[in-house]
Amino acid sequence: MAIYDTIGTTYGRTRQPDARITARIHAALGDAADVINVGAGTGSYEPARTVLAVEPSQVMVAQRPPGSAPAVRAVAERLPLPDNAADAVMALLTVHHWSDLAAGVEELLRVARRRVVILTWDQRIFRERFWLVREYLPEAAAFDDRRDVPTDRLAALLGGARQETVPIPHDCTDGFGAAYWRRPHAYLDPQVRSGISMLAQTGDDVLAPGLAALADDLATGRWHDRHADLLALDAIDVGYRLLVRESW
Repeated sequence: MAIYDTIGTTYGRTRQPDARITARIHAALGDAADVINVGAGTGSYEPARTVLAVEPSQVMVAQRPPGSAPAVRAVAERLPLPDNAADAVMALLTVHHWSDLAAGVEELLRVARRRVVILTWDQRIFRERFWLVREYLPEAAAFDDRRDVPTDRLAALLGGARQETVPIPHDCTDGFGAAYWRRPHAYLDPQVRSGISMLAQTGDDVLAPGLAALADDLATGRWHDRHADLLALDAIDVGYRLLVRESW
């Protein structure tokens, strides 16, 4: 997670929470009276009832807005919290960064009294449905293959969990991997790429040929011809999933 001391400097600008995804996450948290956010980053999607954020990167903590919940620098695998510390614990787009997935999930279950909510993605679906990695940047997909967390494995570690599809709106304000699926020019922007870990960590030198091909296809209209069907859609499923474990 220390990588975010390097690549996380733009998150406060490029990773603004999307209201529709917020609604899905808050619905999954249900009536939890207090929430702990693990791998909290800059604080996206934290409900007002968040009592603590856990985040190892000082660069990310420094970008949390005024009035956010207090933050402690720690990792998911060793949460500095007692058992049953809060009604709910959430971990959003973070499990793929953990050094020991099983230990991190065990900690979430230990600290939560009633509910664990995890936002992640299914890499198999992402690879198949997302044009950027399928057609232009397979190197980024290969990078994500190395840190892939299969949702079925995650559900099993949680001791069983329901999985909910999270469609990504065409004008998503949170600039994660597939957020710009209907706005392809955005991926040519270095600042946008710096806020997407799979692109930032793969590196512009490796991505350069694919980005050049994308720029050419946009300039000639080939991208729009090939993906005309996407332009009529308001949202798509590219594999993002909420996993919810409760009542244990």
